[in-house]
Amino acid sequence: MSLTTPTTRRRRAAAAVVTAALLVPLAAACGNDKDSQGSKASSPSGSSGTAPKSAQLTVLAASSLTDVFKAAGAAYEKENPGTRVTFSFAGSQELAAQVKQGAPADALVTADTKTMDGLKADVNDSSIIARNRLVIAAGKGNPKKIEGLKSLSADTLKVVLAAPQVPVGRYSKQVLDAQKITVKPVSQEPNVRAVLSKVELGEADAGIIYKTDAAAAKGKVDTIDIPDAQNAVAKYPAATLKTSKNSDAAAAFVKWLSSPEAQKILTDAGFQQP
Repeated sequence: MSLTTPTTRRRRAAAAVVTAALLVPLAAACGNDKDSQGSKASSPSGSSGTAPKSAQLTVLAASSLTDVFKAAGAAYEKENPGTRVTFSFAGSQELAAQVKQGAPADALVTADTKTMDGLKADVNDSSIIARNRLVIAAGKGNPKKIEGLKSLSADTLKVVLAAPQVPVGRYSKQVLDAQKITVKPVSQEPNVRAVLSKVELGEADAGIIYKTDAAAAKGKVDTIDIPDAQNAVAKYPAATLKTSKNSDAAAAFVKWLSSPEAQKILTDAGFQQP
């Protein structure tokens, strides 16, 4: 059995202290390196706050935006390579129902503020991107000689309107009621494009639609203007959905709709600026 002297014990203790001192910074360094790697791994992409360079966007839009948004979407994709914009068009009331049912979409544009206001729990702050007005659409050549709103009350005339819950239907009722004109429509349609189609196909003699839809059907129907004093102004609000999985890209698109380039596309199609 070997004997351990006091001197030997002191030397061993000193060596243990030195070894421990050397191991502490080494362990700390390893820990810091691990933390650094972990931090990098958990850092979410796009944390800089900028819109992603590529995204697949789905935009729910009012039927009256069908033609102009196809042009706007193409322009936006050209300006933002890697971003794809897909539109789903329907009456604003149908779009609202889709949003409430949790439809996978990123942004919404309606043809009235009432519909958008009813979705405050589902959308972020909205902004008006355009305005529109009503006109009367008649068969090509206006064979029934329709002159204005009063003409629509004739019993011999087949008039088609949008349903009251549809923005253009609500606007139509507003202008007719203001002039104390009673119209008995042969049908009430789910969106403005359906009203236009009935007139184009000769299934109705006349209908009330937006000025922009009449412009898109130039040569297929005749247009009778409604004086401003008797007309209604349709406002188009746009907003991102709170459930969007592409919130940055969706916000960038909605903001772009108010840009000079987008506004020119809208005004060229007959829409009025906000």
